Amino acid sequence: MQVSVAHHPPNTAVLVLRGSLDIDTAPALKANLSRLVERPAPRVVVDVSGLDFCDSMGVGVLVTAHGRAAERGGWVRLASPSGFLRRLFDTLGLSDYLPMFPDVAAALKEE
Repeated sequence: MQVSVAHHPPNTAVLVLRGSLDIDTAPALKANLSRLVERPAPRVVVDVSGLDFCDSMGVGVLVTAHGRAAERGGWVRLASPSGFLRRLFDTLGLSDYLPMFPDVAAALKEE
């Protein structure tokens, strides 16, 4: 999996993921997200349009990051989830917990 980060004002980061998010790659995402959500009122958009697979380890990293961000007065949002990822979050009952948006622009715009 490839991860790139772009910073947007105010205090917002966009993480772009490419490849597979699974047991082997989840630790790299966790490290990146942990740094970002430890800031005051963190705002993180995770662009998942380039993911071709996500397992329970990946879901766990995303959900944990959102919880940590919320504790600090911020959020984590998913942008451009595939049908597979939407169904996965629906099946797990997480669609209402972790906000999903059609694209990065929409995720950045919403307050």
